[in-house]
Amino acid sequence: MKLLTFLARRFAWRAHTRTLEDVLESSADEAVEDALVAFLHAEVGDGEEHQRTRVVKHLTKHIKWLAGKRDLKRVVLHSFTHLGAQNAEPDVAQALMNEVEERLARVGYEVHQTPFGHFSEWELSVYGESLAKVWKEI
Repeated sequence: MKLLTFLARRFAWRAHTRTLEDVLESSADEAVEDALVAFLHAEVGDGEEHQRTRVVKHLTKHIKWLAGKRDLKRVVLHSFTHLGAQNAEPDVAQALMNEVEERLARVGYEVHQTPFGHFSEWELSVYGESLAKVWKEI
């Protein structure tokens, strides 16, 4: 798993073009204020039982740690397959994101996902400190 995270003043997204035939067309047009935004790239092998458990645990822990730097309780998960060359199958990526969302929601986070299997338009306003932009490989 590779991820690029932002501590965002504001993040807005609008579904643009469907990229996977087996997902429903989306007309999502949403925005959140004061959120951790995580661009996630699921890689080959991330869905294997031992690796999946490790990825979900470390990803959830990283998001909680970084969101805590600004006491943020909103998280946006966005599948972004442009952080590496070895992509997991789409169903694996979606399942990982859903599991992370469930874990975060259980401990009080408001979690959003951008439309999976779509290109989206974004508006992103990021805070200025160094930790507001973090790349990580799990």
